[in-house]
Amino acid sequence: MQVDPIAPGEGAPEFELPGVTGEGFATLDFETYTLENFDAAALVVVFTCNHCPTAQAYQDRIKAIQAEYDDADVVAINSNNTIEEHAGDNEYYPTDSIEHMNARSEIEEFNFPYLRDESQAVAKAYGAQCTPHTFVFDENRELVYEGAIDDDREGENVTERYVRGALDAIQSNEDYPTDTVSPMGCSTKWKATHELV
Repeated sequence: MQVDPIAPGEGAPEFELPGVTGEGFATLDFETYTLENFDAAALVVVFTCNHCPTAQAYQDRIKAIQAEYDDADVVAINSNNTIEEHAGDNEYYPTDSIEHMNARSEIEEFNFPYLRDESQAVAKAYGAQCTPHTFVFDENRELVYEGAIDDDREGENVTERYVRGALDAIQSNEDYPTDTVSPMGCSTKWKATHELV
């Protein structure tokens, strides 16, 4: 399915999604998050998942962004389809289920909320094309930057840190001049029909 990301200056689409507790695979107790739960001067929404090697490669960099920017909130959202019956001819990944998300959050010690977008409505609203795909918003929750986190998938030779650049610009009350850089990673695993939940 082809979706178009929201454009710079547009407001952050609302959401109300369950988030994992990071207490292991067995628990089914989850917290609900909305956009209003995040009140820092900047907000980074990153669509990611469990199974994608690129998403896994960026995990520590996402954690570092949350740890190093006191006035920014990071929230991760997993929208991938996990159910064969909903996939049609599309790919699906059971390891992206909320139970597996909960276990991964514990194992990897995520320092940000990890939310499950089962209906895929939020991914569609933001225009999330792959994992990871980041959206950086200012204090007014207007989009400053969307696209790749940086310019090196493996993280060994990073020369451009797009998300950090956008956050630095927000903190300095400056415009962020860098054009959108296409995100890189595994494509969003859409359901064959978005009416299925």
